[in-house]
Parts: sequence; structure tokens; C-alpha cells
Amino acid sequence: MSLQGSDRNPDPHPDEALARSLLSAHAVRERANMILAATLDGNVAELSVDLDRLENAADLVAETTRAAYPDLVVPPHSRFRHFSAGGHDRFGAIAAARGWTDPRGAARAAADLAIVSVLLDAGAGPDWVYREGLTGEAYSRSEGLAVASVAMFVSGLFSAVPADPLRADAISLATLATEELSAGFKVKPGNPLAGLDGRADLMRRLGIACADRDDVFAMEDEPRPGGIVDALVARAEGGQLPAAEILALVLDALGPIWPSRLVLAEVPLGDTWRHPAINTDDITTGLVPLHKLSQWLSYSLLEPLGWAGVEVVELDGLTGLAEYRNGGLFLDTGVIRLTDPADAERTHAVGSSLIVGWRALTVALIDRLAPLVRTRLGLDAESLPLAAVLEGGTWAAGRRIARTLRHDGGPPLKIESDGTVF
Repeated sequence: MSLQGSDRNPDPHPDEALARSLLSAHAVRERANMILAATLDGNVAELSVDLDRLENAADLVAETTRAAYPDLVVPPHSRFRHFSAGGHDRFGAIAAARGWTDPRGAARAAADLAIVSVLLDAGAGPDWVYREGLTGEAYSRSEGLAVASVAMFVSGLFSAVPADPLRADAISLATLATEELSAGFKVKPGNPLAGLDGRADLMRRLGIACADRDDVFAMEDEPRPGGIVDALVARAEGGQLPAAEILALVLDALGPIWPSRLVLAEVPLGDTWRHPAINTDDITTGLVPLHKLSQWLSYSLLEPLGWAGVEVVELDGLTGLAEYRNGGLFLDTGVIRLTDPADAERTHAVGSSLIVGWRALTVALIDRLAPLVRTRLGLDAESLPLAAVLEGGTWAAGRRIARTLRHDGGPPLKIESDGTVF
């Protein structure tokens, strides 16, 4: 069953239905391939694509995957991988200490943490570092943001119930002060975090959205992000749920949390942008949905749903993630090329046609890269779904090559970040 436009309005206006059609993994993949086709035809001014270079990128991804997972049993790309940074099973330790006897309760708490942490996982910038009090170890970028969010979760920062700190709920999120988040991330002079205000505002919007959508987030005492586990369990058929249906509900329920960007037929479109290469004969012309954080969140709900007894199927119904590690892999291996090399030194707005085109190409090219990686590893799509290709994978290989090419290991393009996209 599809969730597109059905939960809120069973008989939407045609324009609303068209707008809501962009809130899907199918739309992300379709429009990304439109950008790829236009680029291959020479109709994207800022970028070109050399498909022959995919072979080199596949070699790097396969080698990286073998090094990280010698047995080739690769877990899905999920925030839970980052929660184990440094080899420490932080959520496992939380679960053991809490002693959850109800798998559904543990799944809700895991989803609380995953949702909050994913939405805080936009680019940290090159100068921020988080030193973990428990281990004394220092982490930066995505791992640092993940480890910091675990510490904040354990401290009860996101809970309005002192006796139950291991949760996030609507009232605490809706009233979270920027200063509290700053303290949790240990931001100070000399340790700046990019997009801090945007992250704090996103948390407050998340709290409001949870309170507004009791059909998705309602719990016995207080609406919580983890309430989405119950909503998704109810949508499973025979204990199975297609991965794309997770994203459909995430986009429907959390659409209002994103800063004011594009709104079409009164439908907020989230991580959707304009690009001149997209030409259609309806009101969606020029629009490119990418939904990076929402898909990252959907991947990160696979494990909590499993603990709740739901088998998530059709994992490749989601797409690759349009972010700077995956995209950096293609730029750094020469699959994607800048028409003007000076663009590597300029700072670009996230909505610029260059950045939108680069992100869309990343999605389309991951689909072409995945079969090449599987062939090199002797695996098929069932044993190495797209979520595992990302984890094994494109994200790690993108980071690896970035560290060899740039002293700070940063992305190949400079992007203005507001803490809500990358």
C-alpha cells in the first residue's frame, strides 16, 4: 500500500497529488537519472560525467569494503554504525544498563535516538571536534556528531521525564535551547560547529511535528519520535514492510520540520531543489527531490524495526544518499568533472545548480556503481543490497580518497551549510 497523499487527504487535488509524488524514493531516482541523461548529453553547464571512470571507483569501493568487512557480511548503512565509533557498542551498553524486557520499548528508544541523531547529522565543518568524556577519545564529523548525540541522550537532555532519561519526547525537543545543544556538542571558541542554530531549530520543529501528528507519534504519556515504530509496525503486512514505505511516512510526517524552502500546492517539499535540466509538462517542472537526511533516517530505522519484529524488505527501493562523501567519491575518481576547475575553490550555495546537479548525479551513479562492486566481490543484490554498498562502501571510500587528496579530508567542493542538508 502506498502512503503518498493517502494519510492526510484521501482525495487530493491533482496539483497536490503531483507535489506529493515528489515525496518518494521513486521520484528521487527518476529525476536523478534525468539529470544524468542531460549531463551525458552535454546539457548541464557546470558538470560532465565520464562513465568509463566508474570502473576505478568500483575498484576502490570493493577494496574498501573487503578491508572493513573481510567476511563480506556488510550491515546496512545506518546511524547505528556511527554509534559504535572507536569499536564501542554504545547503544548496546545503553540497552544492557537499561535492561529493556519489552522489544517494542527498546525499539522506540532506539528510534528516538536514531531520529534525533540523524537530524543532527549535517556537516560539522572542518574545525569541530568532540572529546568523549567516557573514553577520552576525540571524534569529528559524522562520528563526533553521533557520539555527542548519544551522550546527550543518556544525560536525559531530550526527555521531559527525569525518571526515564533514555528517550526523546515532543515537549523537550520543542523547547530545546540552542545553548543546551551547544553545550552538548562542546562548542566553544576554537571549536565551532557549522550550522548550530539550524540544528537547534530543526530539533524544535521535530518536537512540534511530533505533537501535531498523533496518528504517527502518539505514545501513552507524551508524543515521541520513536512512536513512528508503532505506526510502521501497523503498516507491515505479514510482518514485512518495504523500505520505501518507511521513507514515505517519514516524508509525510516530518515534512513540516524543514526550513522554508519549496512549497508546492501547499505541500512542503523538504530536500527538493530547482535545476534547469528538469523539464516536465506539469507543475513539478524544474524540481529535483533528494531527501538525503530523510533517507538516511529511513536506513537508520531498519534495525529498530527489526527489534520490533518487522522485516524490512525491498531495501533497494531507497536510493543512494546525495551527500558529500558519496558525491566526493565520484568527483575525486573523475567520474564527475567540473567544467570550470576554479569551482573547486569557490563556496557554493546548497541550492545552486552545480550542487543540485552534483547531488543528483551522485544518486544516479551509485545505482550504476553498485552492480560493478557486487561483481568484484562475488555477491548479488540480495547479499549486498544498496544499503550495504553504501556502508561498505561508497561512503567509506569517499572519505578514504578525500584524506589522500586533501590535508583536512574535507569534501572536494565548499558548500554553505545551515545544518539541515548535509
